[in-house]
Amino acid sequence: MSEKKDMSQKDVSRAELVRLRRERDSKTRVERARKESTRTPAATSRRQETTPPRRRSGSTSTTDTRSARRRFQNALLPVAPDAEMRGISISRPHLGKRLPSFLIVALLASALYFTFNTPLLRVAEAQVIGNQMLTPAEINTALDITGQPTFLLIPSELEKRLRLQFPELAAAKVDIELPNTVSVQVVERTPVVRWEQGDGYTWVSEDGIAFRPHGDMPGLISVMALSAPPIEGIVSSDSLTPAPFLSPDMVKSIKGLAGHVPPGAPIIYDASFGLGWNDPRGWKVYFGTSGSDVELKMRVYESLVASLTERGIQPALINVTYPTAPYYRLSE
Repeated sequence: MSEKKDMSQKDVSRAELVRLRRERDSKTRVERARKESTRTPAATSRRQETTPPRRRSGSTSTTDTRSARRRFQNALLPVAPDAEMRGISISRPHLGKRLPSFLIVALLASALYFTFNTPLLRVAEAQVIGNQMLTPAEINTALDITGQPTFLLIPSELEKRLRLQFPELAAAKVDIELPNTVSVQVVERTPVVRWEQGDGYTWVSEDGIAFRPHGDMPGLISVMALSAPPIEGIVSSDSLTPAPFLSPDMVKSIKGLAGHVPPGAPIIYDASFGLGWNDPRGWKVYFGTSGSDVELKMRVYESLVASLTERGIQPALINVTYPTAPYYRLSE
């Protein structure tokens, strides 16, 4: 009986030793895992391979191999059972079929940036052709295109801007060529009349359009206006043509009378009688504003003057607005 009791105590002591040994081994594995957690698996694997496994008495080689494998696996486990080891993962972009689209967008963005910022595609100034009165600087100031990209300019808009700014332009043509060439060809109206009214004067072209004078131009027909000309209701088919200051028929009459005006005498305009002048022989003569029968009016006028001179009559005013019914006055 005592031998059985001794055997039981030995078994208990041996079980206690095994339990203590397992606890020690467990602590050793935990400490080893804590140290090896800061190293890469490859380094841990080499360390485990170079460290010979600790063999226990009575265990087979198969058991030792499995134990070593468990120790190697445990070394890679987290330090604590409830802990998580999170690694840094960088996902690779999966562009796939979207890669060509991305490249096209990038190329277009680069092209747009280059197009809007390169000086090669920006206009320095326009080249002006056909101008006589207007200077290139005046035309470029009106265009206001210096430094702008060529591909943003619209020729029709630039032509409209010039026509509205300068009534002396009968036509304007704008041509744009890449990379940065802008050519402007203009057709200017030719002034024929110098219309003086009040303290100022203006130039008038043959189609009756008035515009500001440009220096001195010889050969213009001077007209001294005692009143403003009648407002003409002529509407041009060209929407950019300004309203005429004088009717074309009135300009034609001025040109016809200019060849018969006495030397040194300007043509006079009076709203009541039309166009005429102060005759050096001592009276005023008016011919109206129609330019269709100027020569007939002049023949009637000369015949009437000859008749009055022959009869010794000194008129103060002669009116030949209607050549079939001329008249004269002895006093104004």
